[in-house]
Amino acid sequence: MSSNSFAYNENSGGGEATELGQDATSAISNSGALGLFSSDLKKNEDLKQMLESNKDSAKLDAMKRIVGMIAKGKNASELFPAVVKNVASKNIEIKKLVYVYLVRYAEEQQDLALLSISTFQRALKDPNQLIRASALRVLSSIRVPIIVPIMMLAIKEASADLSPYVRKNAAHAIQKLYSLDPEQKEMLIEVIEKLLKDKSTLVAGSVVMAFEEVCPDRIDLIHKNYRKLCNLLVDVEEWGQVVIIHMLTRYARTQFVSPWKEDDGLEDNEKNFYESDEEQKEKTEKRKKPYTMDPDHRLLIRNTKPLLQSRNAAVVMAVAQLYWHISPRAEAGIISKSLVRLLRSSREVQYIVLQNIATMSIQRKGMFEPYLKSFYVRSTDPTMIKTLKLEILTNLANEANISTLLREFQTYVKSQDKQFAAATIQTIGRCATNILEVTDTCLNGLVCLLSNKDEIVVAESVVVIKKLLQMQPAQHGEIIKHMAKLLDSITVPVARASILWLIGENCERVPKIAPDVLRKMAKSFTNEDDLVKLQILNLGAKLYLTNSKQTKLLTQYILNLGKYDQNYDIRDRTRFIRQLIVPNEKSGALSKYAKKIFLAQKPAPLLESPFKDRDHFQLGTLSHILNTKATGYMELSNWPEVAPDPSVRNVEVIELAKEWTPSGKAKKEKPAKKFYSESEEEEDSSNSSSDSESESGSESGEQEEEGDSEDSSEDSSSDSESGSESEAENKRKAKRNSKTKGRGDSEDGETENEKSETSDSSSGESSSIEDSSSESESKSESESKSRKVTKEKETKIKQDRNLVTKNVSLLDLDDFNPVSVPIARPTPALSPSLIADLEGLNLSTSSSIINVSTPVFVPMKTHVLLHRMSGKGLAAHYFFSRQPCIFGDKMVSVQVTLNNTSDRKIENIHIGEKKLPTGMEMHVFNPIESLEPEGSITVSMGIDFCDSTQTASFQLCTKDDCFNVNIQPPVGELLLPVAMSEKDFKKEQGMLTGMNETSTVIILAPQNFTSSVILQKIVDVANVGVVPSGQDNVHRFAAKTVHSGSLMLVTVELKEGSTAQLIINTEKTVIGSVLLRELKPVLSQG
Repeated sequence: MSSNSFAYNENSGGGEATELGQDATSAISNSGALGLFSSDLKKNEDLKQMLESNKDSAKLDAMKRIVGMIAKGKNASELFPAVVKNVASKNIEIKKLVYVYLVRYAEEQQDLALLSISTFQRALKDPNQLIRASALRVLSSIRVPIIVPIMMLAIKEASADLSPYVRKNAAHAIQKLYSLDPEQKEMLIEVIEKLLKDKSTLVAGSVVMAFEEVCPDRIDLIHKNYRKLCNLLVDVEEWGQVVIIHMLTRYARTQFVSPWKEDDGLEDNEKNFYESDEEQKEKTEKRKKPYTMDPDHRLLIRNTKPLLQSRNAAVVMAVAQLYWHISPRAEAGIISKSLVRLLRSSREVQYIVLQNIATMSIQRKGMFEPYLKSFYVRSTDPTMIKTLKLEILTNLANEANISTLLREFQTYVKSQDKQFAAATIQTIGRCATNILEVTDTCLNGLVCLLSNKDEIVVAESVVVIKKLLQMQPAQHGEIIKHMAKLLDSITVPVARASILWLIGENCERVPKIAPDVLRKMAKSFTNEDDLVKLQILNLGAKLYLTNSKQTKLLTQYILNLGKYDQNYDIRDRTRFIRQLIVPNEKSGALSKYAKKIFLAQKPAPLLESPFKDRDHFQLGTLSHILNTKATGYMELSNWPEVAPDPSVRNVEVIELAKEWTPSGKAKKEKPAKKFYSESEEEEDSSNSSSDSESESGSESGEQEEEGDSEDSSEDSSSDSESGSESEAENKRKAKRNSKTKGRGDSEDGETENEKSETSDSSSGESSSIEDSSSESESKSESESKSRKVTKEKETKIKQDRNLVTKNVSLLDLDDFNPVSVPIARPTPALSPSLIADLEGLNLSTSSSIINVSTPVFVPMKTHVLLHRMSGKGLAAHYFFSRQPCIFGDKMVSVQVTLNNTSDRKIENIHIGEKKLPTGMEMHVFNPIESLEPEGSITVSMGIDFCDSTQTASFQLCTKDDCFNVNIQPPVGELLLPVAMSEKDFKKEQGMLTGMNETSTVIILAPQNFTSSVILQKIVDVANVGVVPSGQDNVHRFAAKTVHSGSLMLVTVELKEGSTAQLIINTEKTVIGSVLLRELKPVLSQG
């Protein structure tokens, strides 16, 4: 309470010192706490009276003081009732300050905030953009589930607002609403899709942040906006730049081929995908071509380069990680200068930057060698910065600069910061192991430090010397003798234990000193640290085995002391050693090998950088700093072996140009339109021969007319253009009506379909209207006419897009495929517009032949085939690509990714012995000659599982080892999607009843009631195709088994309440029942 009194006494411009003085006076004048609290209440009343005053000046003064309190971190929640009364004030300045207050406290005082919700809704229509934006911020800050529909409506309206500031706040509100109610995800994705098309730099950063929060895996939403985001990047605010750069880094890793592959590596890796000689020859020709970077890849790298000069450290760090992860290695060097510049910033920024430089300098030393002196330690640096700089200096050390660095390290050892001095000694040890030329020099320097007055320095030196002596023990008997003398003076347990271990290992080289050391240790055994006691026991055992005459009784004495020690570790070690070295009747066979066990040659320790294993985390992330996966961290995907189709970006860019460009600037549309018109003529001629496809023919013919009318209108006057467009629009409406009647949808379903189909066009329409107000060239056109023209163009664009999809599908597939669903990998759910397109395409098909279609969804979940620990550095993961297998019609296609996580080359990776159940067959990949360290390769396999979930066991072999591995398919991966009409589905289902039908009633989770969610859930579990349905409450899916080609028909029928019936019809009853068991929990859970 007393903290509030500070602000109530202050005048405008008053300082903290004045407040403290007034508070102290108050406390003195009023003895005890009661007086202080009564003073506070009085001041609260004063502010409340000002807020209830009739004068705007008094209210404004009170609000300024209250907002000042909030800015200083003081609690002003008691004033909420008095402040919220002024929410409807007509004074703009008061209103803005009230909204600032409400944004801060609306979540804490939800009940009172809800009373004013009608005022907030009215404010959303206010002429002032700041008031509209503030009202939306307050509304989204009231975290009460009951107002979710109101918030959703407000966000939708704000996303189409003329003010970019309001649209920016709509993007911020999306994240708040999603955290309050994740069930709104699908509707929010539609808003995000619309806002991503926004051309304002103010909106870009905020909507990408909303995208990252709500649907980061929907990469397909980015395709059409990729180039726009790259070009806007320089003008976006700094916070937005960081978010966009991180998102584009992930995008680039999924859409472009790795720029790091050498030509030789490409030869070895890619030839394993192919079998036949012809394909080998084609590949040989391709290999001769050098790597050419995708223009979009180059666009991203080029447009982010200027941001390396940004004043914001976060932006520079974001660009640096982008260059590190996606640019060619030769171009990544430019980030080093910018990162070194950041070392002049605050210590917190230095710490983050140095962490990232430490990781980079392990892999690419050359980047930071020119800036070696920038990493020299300053006396004013905090310990955490000093330690990181030492780490980087160690990574950059080589034969050329080691002498300079050792002189620098000599100074650091004398530092008053003992923790830093100890770290320096460890650094010297690492340099000695990495650069053999200076090993002896470092060792002599460390021996000199043994006479240092500081005990911590001496102790650390002993530990490091012990590690160095393990590498060449025979040469350094004198050093061991010198260290034995230090036992009397050193008290640090780790150092004493290290000396005892060294003497024990080299007891035969110092036969006179070792027994004497054991004698001294026996005297002080009970007072030693546990770590030291264990090494005394080890020393006694080793001397007993090598010099039993002098030390037999001494060792038995120590063993007796250890037998009754308080620590159970020491008691256990004592019993173990006694049984092993002291022969008796009960001694086992191990006693013969006691000397070999205790005096075996130990491998020298590896002194590695603690940053060695951090490179698998994305630079600049919290997970990289902590070296552990943080909540919300998204891993960077591996580069694709073959780049996905780049035309997804080309087509969408053309579409945007059509939406935003005025009618007089359509030069580039002509060749594209000509291409589409030719394809339409071919389609029309092929369809006219069939009566059953009359609807499709009329549709294509209509598209021809529209295309012709548009071409002619470009050259004709505005009047003729208007006439042809209105005529085409009437035809389009008539076609849509007839099409909807033929489909037999209900009025509600029709409305929903039309809404979903035009969701994209509505956003484009609002944007184009807004844009045309500032950029329109034809001033004579009326507003209604411009709206009609925009609508007409969007219809044509949509039809063109459908045609492009059809052509691509026919080119890609060998067999004619009536259902062509565009796949964006990975896509979690089908959008409503995609479902509508799918239904429209299926209407023209009446064939009952079973045709395999493209998969609706390909889950990228990988399964561990071989763990890197079990595989001695070789790791293997596999996933099911859901594509027809190229090795055989009855085989399931499996993609296996092999990674070499070791530091050595792995040679001759191949499939060894196969242990397959009866009838099961496997097509293996060609042997891989070698896999470089940190290298990765993806190969294809084909396995005929015989329509069962039995495990395929086999051996994955290298040149030296064989590892037993196995692949067990989920039942959903034993299927291939089938395209069929609703009529054919019902016909086939009628023949698969009785024993061939399995069904169950399930209780659906509330969020699973929408069509898109059910689609997503089903296709995520099973590789099935979508069958168009004339009923809103019935969802049908069809597939066939890979081996036998038996049909698998899945029906989900929504009942009243929250129940649904899941029905599976198939001849393969076992697979059907297993699939039913897997689908039931998926649909039931949220």
